[in-house]
Amino acid sequence: MLKKILLLAGVSGMLMASDGASLFDAKCSMCHVTSRPSDMSTLVAPPIMGVMNHVKMNYPNKADAVKFIVDYVQEPSKSKAVCMPQKIQRFGLMPSQKGAVTPQELETIASWMYDNFPPKGFRGRGMGGGMGQGRGF
Repeated sequence: MLKKILLLAGVSGMLMASDGASLFDAKCSMCHVTSRPSDMSTLVAPPIMGVMNHVKMNYPNKADAVKFIVDYVQEPSKSKAVCMPQKIQRFGLMPSQKGAVTPQELETIASWMYDNFPPKGFRGRGMGGGMGQGRGF
């Protein structure tokens, strides 16, 4: 019986990780990319590796970071933003995703992002190039 419980717990953890990636692809990837693009001028929002770098600088505890992301994505504001002001100037403030993604989905996505980004050895690139027309985190 204990083996079954442990097996289910392990499968559940793997499903959550893949669910986070799938949910990110479905709900976030139309604006946020997961890899460094060769042409920064094509971005409509900051890459998720940079977003998570700033989130983790401000919220090093995973539970606090997840809570912040869930709140911010539903009710974004300049006063809550953790990115550099230049990013908001370039991309604009992220539009609220309330109604487009549930708090439970956001928890799954945020947990997956925290565990996977930024990649080891990541170094931010500052302001990037040009003025985009997308949305900032």
